[in-house]
Amino acid sequence: MPSNVSADPRKDALQQWLTVIANTHHIQISSLRTASSDASFRRYFRVDTNQAPLIIMDAPPQHENCTPFIDIAGKLAKAGLNVPAILEKDLENGWLLLTDLGNDTYYQRIQQGIDDATLQSLYRDALQALVQMQQASVQGLPAYDAQRLRDELELFTEWYVHQHCQSQLSDDEKNALEKTFSLLVAHNAKQPCVFVHRDYHSPNLLVCDQDMYGPNPGIIDFQDAVNGPISYDLASLIMDARTTWEEPQQLDWAIRYWQMARDAKLAVPDDFANFHTDYEFMGLQRNLRILGVFARLSIRDGKDHYLQHMPRVNAYVRQVANRYLVFKPLLRLLDRLDNIEHKVGYTF
Repeated sequence: MPSNVSADPRKDALQQWLTVIANTHHIQISSLRTASSDASFRRYFRVDTNQAPLIIMDAPPQHENCTPFIDIAGKLAKAGLNVPAILEKDLENGWLLLTDLGNDTYYQRIQQGIDDATLQSLYRDALQALVQMQQASVQGLPAYDAQRLRDELELFTEWYVHQHCQSQLSDDEKNALEKTFSLLVAHNAKQPCVFVHRDYHSPNLLVCDQDMYGPNPGIIDFQDAVNGPISYDLASLIMDARTTWEEPQQLDWAIRYWQMARDAKLAVPDDFANFHTDYEFMGLQRNLRILGVFARLSIRDGKDHYLQHMPRVNAYVRQVANRYLVFKPLLRLLDRLDNIEHKVGYTF
């Protein structure tokens, strides 16, 4: 590469923008460093100031739209949740200057190793924030309706079955999968609708353990929020694609959420058993979609690190499918894709 050609022209342009607003926010431009990136085209930088650090969202406008982020941040802040405040915006170039909510996500803290008391405290905060979030305004949000739920399940067929597993479905398997999809969509679309974050899980919750970061948790990556089924975000949190939680822990958090939701007069079923079914059907739907999404991120976008999480998501799918007779055909398909043989036993 010629020496006069930048390896990262967007970052260079971003630094120019920061020079314009540096005095207003006491930004130390030389401290600009990568904070994180995500599955989209967005990436994040951190800069120091003479007080708390700040975050810059870099969202290339040809790929990303900052307007939903701004709109939804306002909805969540109005609901009393801890989300980044927007200090400056340049929508033409796709840059936002945001308050920093902390260095570590829940996922990072879990990976570093935390004791159970700390873990339970963090997740009680997350469950309480979820109940609060479900009371936020849904005005103007897209409907997460039956058609959209159905369309998303095609990702499993196209990207996981056909592309990742390099497999074609037999007519019987197609019919069985169609019945499974129809059942999931019919059940999940009947659930009461609330504000749905869509990725309410450990990588998008920040540990706010210093006063300057505000109340725990800090909530990020909410720009794809929808008006959808009430159990969706709980399924995201408890059947976390990045972190394995065993069933007793899942059940404990689900019960705690259900009790909090009832206290807040949210439209959850009076019987926990019915809610548990709703949440499991929603979790199954979400995790089938995620298998497709992770396959697509690897194959189409070259982000192979998502493959490491597939076995966990597969296990969550199997956990639910094993519990309900109606999902046995789905289990048989998964067994074939995973090359699991069934030995026929004879009794005499």
